Amino acid sequence: MQLDTRAQAPTPQPPGPRMGRGRAITVALGSLLAALAAGHLVAAFVGPTASPFLAVGNWVRDISPHPVTEWAKETFGTFDKTVLFIGVTVVVLGLAVVAGLVSRTRVWPGQAVAAGLGAIGFVAVLTRPDLGQLGFLAPTASLLVGVGGFRWLHGLAVAAGGTDYDRRRFMRVSAGVVVGAGVLGTIGQLIGNRVDIEASRRQVGRLRVAEPAPKLPADAAFPGTSSFITGNADFYRIDTALTVPRMTADDWRLRVHGLVDRELTFDFADIRGRKLIERPITMACVSNDVGGSLVSTANFIGIPLRDILDEAGVRSDADQLLSTSVDGFTAGSPVDAVLDPDRGAMLAIGMNDEPLPVEHGFPARLVVPGLYGYVSATKWVTDLELTTFAAQEGYWVPRGWSARGPIKTQSRIDSPQDGATTDRGMTVAGVAWAPTVGIDKVEVAVDGMWHTAELGAEVDLNTWRMWRVDLDLPAGDHRIAVRATDRTGHTQTDRYAPPAPDGATGWHTISISAR
Repeated sequence: MQLDTRAQAPTPQPPGPRMGRGRAITVALGSLLAALAAGHLVAAFVGPTASPFLAVGNWVRDISPHPVTEWAKETFGTFDKTVLFIGVTVVVLGLAVVAGLVSRTRVWPGQAVAAGLGAIGFVAVLTRPDLGQLGFLAPTASLLVGVGGFRWLHGLAVAAGGTDYDRRRFMRVSAGVVVGAGVLGTIGQLIGNRVDIEASRRQVGRLRVAEPAPKLPADAAFPGTSSFITGNADFYRIDTALTVPRMTADDWRLRVHGLVDRELTFDFADIRGRKLIERPITMACVSNDVGGSLVSTANFIGIPLRDILDEAGVRSDADQLLSTSVDGFTAGSPVDAVLDPDRGAMLAIGMNDEPLPVEHGFPARLVVPGLYGYVSATKWVTDLELTTFAAQEGYWVPRGWSARGPIKTQSRIDSPQDGATTDRGMTVAGVAWAPTVGIDKVEVAVDGMWHTAELGAEVDLNTWRMWRVDLDLPAGDHRIAVRATDRTGHTQTDRYAPPAPDGATGWHTISISAR
């Protein structure tokens, strides 16, 4: 008798009982919440931006095509980050639901989806420039808890198809997982926020200025225009930070390196101990459309950026200052602009009589008059590298924006509002700006007929200028437009261009009805 020694094919195992949709989705969502909570807790110790959910949000932001990011900014404005978070949440929850539904008979499809989500978290964390070597521990924790938790809950869910005791056990464990995830996530959030930034700001206290800003003339602003100095709470905020970086003044360091004669490092006491100056400066975002509000003016306190760059010794072959934020954002400024003493670029540590607000860059930021913020106004700045435009690019340049970003001469009507009904005798008022150049004239057109506006007092070449014109209009509907001429003789073009890639152009125009 001969024995058949050939390998026997394994007998296929039949699929397990098919669990209900509700239990399948509960398994997926429970394991997802546990995974995110575990990663968030570990991230509190290795770096808050290592939290997988936050890292994925940053990663999606960074890889989004230029048209998508521009559409989001135009559509949602300053709420674009909130919309991004909501979008990422919906997608992740959707994938989790899919993982549960495809695993109603077998566990491995859901585990594969969980592993895929974990892998995305890994990629997102490992591409963060602001995390140390231990950053990978957070997505590792998420991956292990997500895959392991899915398998464990899936087994309980399968068993729940039997006795009432098994069903009650599954419900108790699932509720416990959700509550536990909430507790762990909250603990991670509290630990991650253990750095008391407001306490650090209070400790900095009042900044003593050696050269205060000029006193505002009484006629610097007119009724109906914006406040000449924008309050900190109202100052526009545009940045890439999904969560505001938290760094104390004691922990802050600024490294100056690259194409310099000597590498230097400064701490906050080094900067505060120098002769502080205060300067009124108008800043504008390149995303500001014609007539938009993404332009503000504040009294910034700090030191001339030129001083510390001169100490480092900028080499003649450097044409770009690449500034980096603590969260990895970069901006490239022309060296000739930051070294120009007449322009007055600053390393700022204060804003409107107080230390910088956290959302505006505490402990320190750059302010370079005459350049859009995306190439000059790095907040939470920790690194200055002298380099070249050929060698490196700032964050927004490979995303379709121009490399140098000079602010264009612009004007805006503040009152009346578009669509308003006014008296026949009325005043049109607004602002115009051409930082480092200055505004020479503002004209207002009513149904095509131009009127020269009265200008408010010029406070500084680096600040905006208020204007107004009194009109006596016939009853009916009217179109009002404004244009400014700067001190070089350049007058705004009427040709509209969107903000991308180097700033909007066109005349701000409104429609009103006079009665």
